[in-house]
Amino acid sequence: MTIQWFPGHMAKARREVEEKLKLVDFVMELVDARAPLSSQNPMLQQVLQTKSKMIVLMKKDLADDRETEKWITYFKERDIPAIAINVNDKSDIKRVIQLAKELGQEKMDKLLKKGIQPRPARAMIVGIPNVGKSTLINRLANKKIAKTGDRPGVTKQQLWIKVKKDFELLDTPGILWPKFEDEIVGYRLAAIGTIKDQLLSLQDITAFVISYLQQNYPERMEERFHISRDMEDMLEIFEVIGKLRGALESGGNVNFDKVSDIVIRDLRTGRLGKITLESPPK
Repeated sequence: MTIQWFPGHMAKARREVEEKLKLVDFVMELVDARAPLSSQNPMLQQVLQTKSKMIVLMKKDLADDRETEKWITYFKERDIPAIAINVNDKSDIKRVIQLAKELGQEKMDKLLKKGIQPRPARAMIVGIPNVGKSTLINRLANKKIAKTGDRPGVTKQQLWIKVKKDFELLDTPGILWPKFEDEIVGYRLAAIGTIKDQLLSLQDITAFVISYLQQNYPERMEERFHISRDMEDMLEIFEVIGKLRGALESGGNVNFDKVSDIVIRDLRTGRLGKITLESPPK
């Protein structure tokens, strides 16, 4: 199955990113630490390949620390500086600013050699919807500038933001690509709330999450839902969770939609613990 979702403002945003790229010195690309590769827009990679880039793995507080370290190594091995952050941690925000200053300094040094007075470095911040871009911008600027929201696609236009005297940041709307050829990428992004829940069956997303947890985090399933490691029948698993958490209809039947809401909400809020839904390619 191919998942397609490409609102008009995203097509426009891509064109604007291409046009404004020549105005910036480097790119700050945001990905979700729980699915770093799946949350990288392959369409944007084609557009950005001529620019220096740093990667910020967002929501590290919800991701598996061991996997996050592997991902940072993965990007650095490809000569891309990478940093994992929690936007509510002030020390993490300082680390983002420091890394951005280091990237921008290369451009400033070149200007000095040409006898041109240095200016604040200019960066473009990009990422897919609901990755936490607006929240990070507000933390970097230390005031509320960008709109924030818990749904994909809040930012609709580009905006320049000054980050102290260190650099200037060009905000862009979150951009998805026209279609997900790999169905698993769609499931990962839906599970972490990056694409709208309505695009896929919530029960299918939940079944994907449960299967992944059974294979990679079986102890979390036991602790949270009393699901044993050897339980494989998805219908039985839904039944157990529904009865445990009271997701019942009149007559005592388990409501599978309510079970799906419970599992996905527990994943997104961290109640299932720190979970990463993909590992770096070997």
